[in-house]
Amino acid sequence: MQRAIVTDPMALSQKSTQATPKDLPVVQDLIDTVMAHRDHCVGMAANMIGVQKRIIVLQLDGLTLAMLNPVITKKYGGTYEAEEGCLSHVGTKKTKRYHTIDVTFCDLAFQKCRQTFSGFAAQVIQHEVDHCDGILI
Repeated sequence: MQRAIVTDPMALSQKSTQATPKDLPVVQDLIDTVMAHRDHCVGMAANMIGVQKRIIVLQLDGLTLAMLNPVITKKYGGTYEAEEGCLSHVGTKKTKRYHTIDVTFCDLAFQKCRQTFSGFAAQVIQHEVDHCDGILI
């Protein structure tokens, strides 16, 4: 089900708690909401739809990736300045992002995964994990 986007900075600045199997329906709501905004959105964190859980969804190159309890475990390749938009605020803002990151997360079966991302995918994941940590750009 598509949900409304949270724009309240106070709500968005709260740290999210660990997701559990009971939170799996939130993944579909995130996917539905990202798809409804696909012309200008490639990722979303659960707190953006009012759920304070560590869940993010990415929609890149026609593929959907859901990450439960994502944690960036390593950042490397140096940083660059990015200009990012977000459905939770108007306009774009500048931020620093790492070129390459290692991420641990659980898949939809709650199996532990570890993967390396670089480029735009790494940038989107960093943005969404920041949301989980209550960090706003």
